[in-house]
Amino acid sequence: MKLLALSSVLPALGFALSAAAQVLSSPMGTPSLSSPVGTPSALPHGQGAGVHSPLSPFAPLKPRSDVVAWSVLTDVKTVVQNKRIVPVYTPAVLALNQQKVRLQGFMMPLGPGEQQRHFLLASVPLTCSFCTPGGPESMVEVRTVQPVKYSLNAVVVEGKFHVLQNDPYGLYYRFTEAVGVK
Repeated sequence: MKLLALSSVLPALGFALSAAAQVLSSPMGTPSLSSPVGTPSALPHGQGAGVHSPLSPFAPLKPRSDVVAWSVLTDVKTVVQNKRIVPVYTPAVLALNQQKVRLQGFMMPLGPGEQQRHFLLASVPLTCSFCTPGGPESMVEVRTVQPVKYSLNAVVVEGKFHVLQNDPYGLYYRFTEAVGVK
């Protein structure tokens, strides 16, 4: 039995062949291939603190003087180095590394249960169980000393803040030795 060429079978089955390949586009535009590796603007940088949906039943974060502002953490650019997208932090962010700081945000549990010891803290509340509310610049991984009760409302945590340079999960920030603050 002879195998028929795919190009002769598909038209008979009602499939048209096209000489031109389908091109997919991005709403972010096309990165410039002429930009040298390692230069900003070759790829879009962080998207800021996420978008608080006007349909959200949860109030946005109220400004507080005792916490680091998300606008500081989200002021991150990215560059391409060795075919990887890496963050470029501002001096203000780098000054927070290894410091004890407070941050206000919304919990994204990483496990089941009311008491959480490992979760993400986000700048805006979740609007979808399957989606992150922003990019890595708008989330902080939190590991607590004592469990923190899960809340849909904003929480404040305090702990040792880490600015990550090469996290395998693509995270930019982490809290260790953290505790929930009332």
